[in-house]
Amino acid sequence: MGIFSKIKDAIFGKKARANPNDGVILGNAPTGGLGAGDATAQTVDVEAVLEDKYERAGQDLNWRTSIVDLMKLLDLDSSYDNRKELAQEMGRTDYSGSAEDNIWLHKRVMQELEQHGGRVPASLRD
Repeated sequence: MGIFSKIKDAIFGKKARANPNDGVILGNAPTGGLGAGDATAQTVDVEAVLEDKYERAGQDLNWRTSIVDLMKLLDLDSSYDNRKELAQEMGRTDYSGSAEDNIWLHKRVMQELEQHGGRVPASLRD
């Protein structure tokens, strides 16, 4: 499993389901008894899920702009090697771990979360 898959699973939940009438759910919302055949496309409010995790974390993490803090918030290894692997998954082969690289990586992860069904505000992806 890649690093991005771990990020996505930590936010969306592995088995999150949406009711067609609900529209937006949190990543780990209860399934409400839906069977496998009832699963529909979902929109996960990424900011709400992360803000909830932040409130429960008990640490001051700048997850809105820092890829290191975002990974820490999700209980993922934020080491240089893992960030480099994540950058490679996102299409960047020249990742050096600089502040600029980390800002790019954070924004790229948010863009990718949006492409995978997350609702991500412009302030987190642009």
